[in-house]
Amino acid sequence: MDLSVSLGPLRLKNPLIAASGCFGYGVEYADLVDLSTLGAVAVKGLFLEPREGHPPPRIVETPSGMLNAIGLQGIGVRRFVAEMMPDLRRLGATVIVNICGSTRDEYVELARILSDVEGVAALELNISCPNIKEGGIQFGCSLTGTHGVVSAVRKATALPVIPKLTPNVTDVAAFARAAEEAGADAVSLVNTFLAMAIDVETRRPKLSNVMGGLSGPAIRPIAVRMVYECFQSTRLPIVGMGGIASAADALEFAIAGATAVQVGTANFVDPLIWTKLRAGIEDYLGRHGLTRWMDVVGTLDTAGR
Repeated sequence: MDLSVSLGPLRLKNPLIAASGCFGYGVEYADLVDLSTLGAVAVKGLFLEPREGHPPPRIVETPSGMLNAIGLQGIGVRRFVAEMMPDLRRLGATVIVNICGSTRDEYVELARILSDVEGVAALELNISCPNIKEGGIQFGCSLTGTHGVVSAVRKATALPVIPKLTPNVTDVAAFARAAEEAGADAVSLVNTFLAMAIDVETRRPKLSNVMGGLSGPAIRPIAVRMVYECFQSTRLPIVGMGGIASAADALEFAIAGATAVQVGTANFVDPLIWTKLRAGIEDYLGRHGLTRWMDVVGTLDTAGR
């Protein structure tokens, strides 16, 4: 089976990508998962400097999902380059670096630093984290902000640029078009939905940050709809995500228009999910007389609906 995909100039051996924030920096899973067999690893989001994130509690289980308010804790780009990239290169991982910024200039500087690092395959721009009070989200919820930061990063790097779009807007397809006009090579969607949970006995929020980002199967039907809307509105390749826990889930995103998919929350439940996903996809293709993953992408049949 040919599972290869292209995200602009980035060629991946298969469409299965470990989602940023749910797979650490990749090296943490190396004893369980052969990183070279994944399409790519989108590493945990990086600012220029180390970041503490929010105090606990910052993860809450919800029906069919999970709330998180980690606050983009991270080791900073320089430690990542020095401490993580050598192992990621040795392990044969295709590395997509998720970058975060409080200002447009921070995104640009991160892009410049990472452009010179051997083994970095692409940049995913986190302009959509819903649970930090500064930066990122201010760009992702503004069409001009999205266009501005994508355009600035595009000018600063030759690496593929993949903005990660927020679902916390009225018309996500408009943001995909803004990213396309600004020079993005692909878009990834969706990030988590802003949500909250309350302890009714104490009448206090369950997260220290009060609100957080909802992920997991609970959001999948909405995420699939948003991927479909963007597929209808842009020519960019789409990386779909949101509650994927099986091969059928991944295929649903593909049929809606996703060229590749990211798996996040399900990785916490089953770190060995990757071989199961690939086997399920290959079984589906075989049963339907297909030989390529791309034969499925964007094939939703709405005739007579």
